[in-house]
Amino acid sequence: MYLKIHRTPAGDEVVAVCDRELMDTTITGDELEITIRESFYGTSLANPDEVRSVLSKAGNANLIGERTISLAVEMGLINRSSCLMLGKVPHAQFFRI
Repeated sequence: MYLKIHRTPAGDEVVAVCDRELMDTTITGDELEITIRESFYGTSLANPDEVRSVLSKAGNANLIGERTISLAVEMGLINRSSCLMLGKVPHAQFFRI
């Protein structure tokens, strides 16, 4: 999986994770199209344990891809039923308050 942590000047973080094979693809849903790029999802590959570690502390995350979503569901961060489906590709965001 590709993993990137975006940091804002205010100190907030957004974690972006996508399945490896989705990089540099465009996925289309009914009313939404997402192009998965290095500029957002990064160039660093991470194994599932590394992704778990980062997501366990994340307050805000953007997730796309079957393996990425399955990991977040397994961790109890999201429910599969709350995912947006872009064709056959699940996408979710979460925020901790």
